[in-house]
Amino acid sequence: MSKQAFLVLEDGSMYQGYSFGAEADASFGEVVFCTSMIGYQEMLTDPSYAGQILVPTYPLIGNYGINEQDFESARIQVRGFVVREECLKPNHHLSQKTIHQYLAENGIPGIHGVDTRAITRRLRSGGVMMGMITSNKAPQEALEELQKVPNYGSIDFVRQVTTQAPYQWQPEGPATIYHIVVLDCGLKYNILRILNRLGCKITVVPCTMSAEEILSLKPDGILLSPGPGDPELLDYIVATVKQLTGKKPIMGICLGNQLIARAFGARTFKLKFGHRGGNHPVRELATGRIYITAQNHGYAVDPDTLRDGLEVTHINLNDDTIEGLRHKELPIFAIQYHSEASPGPLDNTYLFDRFLEMVKEAK
Repeated sequence: MSKQAFLVLEDGSMYQGYSFGAEADASFGEVVFCTSMIGYQEMLTDPSYAGQILVPTYPLIGNYGINEQDFESARIQVRGFVVREECLKPNHHLSQKTIHQYLAENGIPGIHGVDTRAITRRLRSGGVMMGMITSNKAPQEALEELQKVPNYGSIDFVRQVTTQAPYQWQPEGPATIYHIVVLDCGLKYNILRILNRLGCKITVVPCTMSAEEILSLKPDGILLSPGPGDPELLDYIVATVKQLTGKKPIMGICLGNQLIARAFGARTFKLKFGHRGGNHPVRELATGRIYITAQNHGYAVDPDTLRDGLEVTHINLNDDTIEGLRHKELPIFAIQYHSEASPGPLDNTYLFDRFLEMVKEAK
């Protein structure tokens, strides 16, 4: 039988359940919830969850197991996993292991049997907060230890998840049309898969690479990837983006959207409980069309600080936050949501075509 475990939040609330995955003494991180009904494997390997303990709102997790096709990075990125019900016997023809086995092999603790609805309500009312999963400490002891750990917003997680060296993504695909350099701030593999299917040669580079080094690769276009954490800690990347503007067409996704905004002088702010899930409605202002989008971010661009030619192209219909930007003169646009989905709807993959059309016009 599973060992008793606790999820303790920094406000003193405590949730009792049972451990699965790795039996860690204690694992801390910012506790967040995601409303996607499928895609737990993609969530676990999404670098935007680095430094966080993830709570899916969908109650049954692990029912289709873990396969070799749906990874979005090379490793599990979350610090811990909190679920209502762990499925012990997955049923899918691609499944190779259970969610318990996958977490245990990667040293990631989980807790099941807790009321994830109550946790979600707590986070929606109080905002996201630091938390700890433990199976070896009393709740009060865990709370005392939790109060000593660094806050999520004080850590540059992008440096932790970026590639350490440039590499080319070269699976079999159509003939190369354009060379796209992807600045890796925590990218998901599906971005590379889609660009490859569209005929692009792709070079992925570290977040610390200079603008001069990026331009020396002779890209036709530059993509700023999603990633974790507070964009206010990323002035070194913002400086690079400033130097790239006007040199090549640029597309930003999620964190990339915030980096472009900050490069043009705008500010960002932390959302109360973030946008995480595959069901967020977004309106494109030019057409009035509404898209259902996949999202995973805890920060947003302040609309009152936009300047230097940036204008809003998309808004979130839940809270009216900015979901897309473009420059009025330069070949630059960005979205706050995930055009590559994974997990989520495929409504927004057309944005990669729009990017490549911009690249074509600039050549």
